[in-house]
Parts: sequence; structure tokens; C-alpha cells
Amino acid sequence: MASDMNDYFNKKKKEEQRGGGFQAPKPPKIDFNMNGNKVGALWFIAGVVLLLLLAKPFIIITEGERGILSTNGKYESQALLPGLHFMIPLIQQIYIVDTKMHVINYSAKVDSAAAAGDGILLKPAITVLDKRGLPVAIDITVQYRMNAQLASQTVSNWGFNWEDKIIDPVARDVVRNVVGQYEAESLPIMRNTIALKIESGIRSAIEHGKNSPAALESVQLREITLPQKVKDQIERVQVAKQEVERAQQDVERAKQEAFKKETEAQGTANAITIQAEAQAKANRLIGASLTPGLLKLEQIQVQGKFNEALKENKDAKIFLTPGGSTPNIWLDTKNIDNEKLSSTGK
Repeated sequence: MASDMNDYFNKKKKEEQRGGGFQAPKPPKIDFNMNGNKVGALWFIAGVVLLLLLAKPFIIITEGERGILSTNGKYESQALLPGLHFMIPLIQQIYIVDTKMHVINYSAKVDSAAAAGDGILLKPAITVLDKRGLPVAIDITVQYRMNAQLASQTVSNWGFNWEDKIIDPVARDVVRNVVGQYEAESLPIMRNTIALKIESGIRSAIEHGKNSPAALESVQLREITLPQKVKDQIERVQVAKQEVERAQQDVERAKQEAFKKETEAQGTANAITIQAEAQAKANRLIGASLTPGLLKLEQIQVQGKFNEALKENKDAKIFLTPGGSTPNIWLDTKNIDNEKLSSTGK
């Protein structure tokens, strides 16, 4: 028995020497026979993780937005403010509504760029009948925003397409009522008044409506498209007015020229009249000053001048005026005779 044991160890030793003296460790055995409770727990955790990934029980609301929480189809009365909000999957749901500025363009010209803009709606121009029943197209722009504090009530009462049920009908109804009061020809002239009436009517209808669903920012009247025959008539009237204005200007210029000439003639006549009146006044003053004594004195003075002249020229001839009034006229005959003799001699 002892020899058998020795043989076994000798043989084992030889095998170890042939294998290099190193033996790799054997891998541990795993027992897959787990407890049923543990397996159930693992499956539950995996299911919860998968549900969270698929259901996404939270949502982030950004500025310019509000959240409408619905629990089993019933909307909460208060809208959710911007931030992170959690909900119960399959039971609750949060709807996002936009409370930023929105624009509705009513236009006869389709603009794809404007239609594709964020918060911009494009609708056909508002067709209106004027006071006489002629069709008129009105282009306006309505700027508004949802009342953030009452967003939940607005969605609950009108749904998520509340704009088509509130803003659009009000704008069309107000435009028709305002424009229908005027004739088509007067619309371009009354443009500012009509624009103010349209904005006032839309603002009053929206802001004083049930639960005040929206706040109106502005309404712009962009264009008034008249029927072609009305345009032609307005053009003819304008041409006639221009011709009348030109005629009035010509008449006014003629009046100014006539007035100018009349003023110049009147000024000349006035100058002559003034000069004549001044001369007559001078004559009256002179006549009033010629008393008999003054005339006699004047005659004596003139006679004295003649006497002085006779001293130098005794051949002078003196002519007395009728009645002996001054002045007397005297002629130097001596000088005349000398001039005749000299001319004869030549």
C-alpha cells in the first residue's frame, strides 16, 4: 500500500515537471439557479427604467410659453410657468401654448416667406361691400398675444385653435361694419379715420370678450383695393380737379397782373392829382398874397430896374403891359442895330 502511494506521487511529480511546473487556475463555477424574488425585482427595475425612457414624465417650459396640465382629460385652472415640471405618465399630460407676439396678415398677395414665419398667419384679404354695395378688398395686419394668466381658461373654452374662433371672426366683422359706412370713392380720403375705427372696434371686442383671452397690440390698415371702375372714376375726377386748379391759378395770375397795372395807373394819377392840387394851392396862396399895395411896390421895384437899365442903354424900348401892371418888357434896340450892321458889312 505504501509503495502504491509513492508511485502515485512520483508520477504526479513527473507530469508537473513536463508541464513547466505551472498550472492555470480553474474558473469558478456560477450558480444560475437564482431565487425567484430576485429575478422579479430585476425585471421590475428594468421595466421602470424603460418606461421612464419612453414616457418622459417631465417637461421644460421656456420663456414666452405656458403649460396646460391635463389630468385624465381635465385641464387645470392655472397655467404652468416656465421651468421644469413633472407629470404622471399615462395619466397626466402637459400641453405647451405660445404666449409670444402673434401676427395675422390679411393680404390679397400671397407671401410664402411671411406664411412660414414663426407666429405669423397669412389669410386672404377681407372683402367688404361699401355703402353702395361695391366690393372692396382690405389688407390689414393684426398683432396680438395670448393672455398668459388665463391661458388655461382660453384653451378650455375655445381649444388650441382659439385664434381662428376669436381673432379672425372679430377682425372681419369689424372691418365690414366700418368700411360699409362709406362709399368706395371716399375710402382713400378717409383712410386715417377708418384705420382708427377698425383698431378701436377690434380692441374693444377682443379685450372685453369673455375671460379676455388675448391682448391686442396693434392693427395696421395697409391697403385698400378698389374696383377698377371706381379707380377710373377717381382718376377722372382728379384730372378734372387738376385742370380746375390750373385754370384757377391762371385766373389768379391775371388778377394779380391787372391789380398791379391798376395800382401803377392809380399811383400815376394820384401823383398828377397831388401835383396839381399842390400847384393850385400854391397859386391860391400866391393870389391871396398879391394885395394892391404889394403889386404897386413890385411895380416900383421893376420900374427902378428899368431906370437903371436906361442909364446904360438910352436906345432901349420899353413896353408897358395893359393896365400898367408888372412886369414891363424892354428891348435893347441899340444892340440889335449893331448886330444888323455887322452882319451887313460882312
